[in-house]
Amino acid sequence: MTVERTFVAIKPDGVERNLIGEIIKRFEQRGLKVVGLKLMVVHPELAETHYGEHKGKAFYDGLIKHITSGPIVAMVLEGKNAIAAVSQTVGATNPVNAQPGTIRADLCVDMGRNVVHRSDSPTSAKREIEIFFKSEELLHGWAKTVDCWVYE
Repeated sequence: MTVERTFVAIKPDGVERNLIGEIIKRFEQRGLKVVGLKLMVVHPELAETHYGEHKGKAFYDGLIKHITSGPIVAMVLEGKNAIAAVSQTVGATNPVNAQPGTIRADLCVDMGRNVVHRSDSPTSAKREIEIFFKSEELLHGWAKTVDCWVYE
C-alpha cells in the first residue's frame, strides 16, 4: 500500500461560512486520516512563500489578499493515494466545472471563493506541509484500528 501525506487548507471563506466540520468529515468518511491540524492566520510573508509559484500572474494579488483575510484551517491528511483521493473529494478548481458530490460542487459557486486549497502533486504536498507544519506537529506511525476495514 502506498501511503501518502498531503496538505489541505480550508480557506477563510470556508472558515467564515462554518464549513470546517463538513469539509473534514468528507475527508474522514473517504478513509483519510488527519495527522496534523491547526487553526491559524496566514501572514503576508507566509502567503507569499506558499503562493510564490504564481507571483507575476494576474490573480496573484487576489490570492494573497484572500488567504490573509481571515483564519484558515491547515491540515495534513494521510492515506493510500491521498493526493488523488483529496483531489477527487475537493473537485475542480472552478466549482461550476466540479462534479456533483465534491466539496466545491456542493459548497461553492465562485472560483475565487472555492473554500479549499489542496496540494496537486507529491512535490507540492511535501513543500506545503513543510511550510505550514513542523515535524513535531504531525503524528507519526499512528495506525487506527479501523484501517483494516478501509484498506486491503
